[in-house]
Amino acid sequence: MKFLKKNIFYFVLTAFMIAVFTIPKFGDFIRSQILMSPSVNKVQSEITVSDAEYNVILKGINVPDANLKDFKNETLFLNFWGTWCPPCRAEWPTIQKLYDSKKGKMKFVLVAMQEKEADVRKFLKENNYSVPVYVAQSPLSEKLLVQIFPTTFILGKGGRIYQKEEGSKDWNSKSVSEFIDNVTK
Repeated sequence: MKFLKKNIFYFVLTAFMIAVFTIPKFGDFIRSQILMSPSVNKVQSEITVSDAEYNVILKGINVPDANLKDFKNETLFLNFWGTWCPPCRAEWPTIQKLYDSKKGKMKFVLVAMQEKEADVRKFLKENNYSVPVYVAQSPLSEKLLVQIFPTTFILGKGGRIYQKEEGSKDWNSKSVSEFIDNVTK
């Protein structure tokens, strides 16, 4: 009994090592956890929007038509919203103020989702909003296909995702202004 108590650790360790080498999926999982070496490509793809993901045809509502890839080499405020969404409507005044103060430093693309053009035009006109608004004319990639409205991305030149904000936010705050000043240097 003393022998078993003294050596239980070694028995468990031996059983664990046998499992690592004889059960392929378990071994792969353990090796990936121990090594903690995600590939650079995997990390890069999670924090950037690729060229293919940028390829979204945009119909301009209060601006000319465009393609999202036209903005790839710009710092970009990309917002997905709808007139039917109360939190979206609530954050609009702060987006307009941010646009008025930062439109020279970054580009703005607000994509109206699940919308009729007439409703969007009416909303913009009634509220005197001038932020560039579009309707997507081609499918969005999984990375940009949002589940929560509003959702906003702040993207750096080349597509790096600096921030993803799900839900409404005060975009006219001092902290947002300082953040944008830092990423647009």
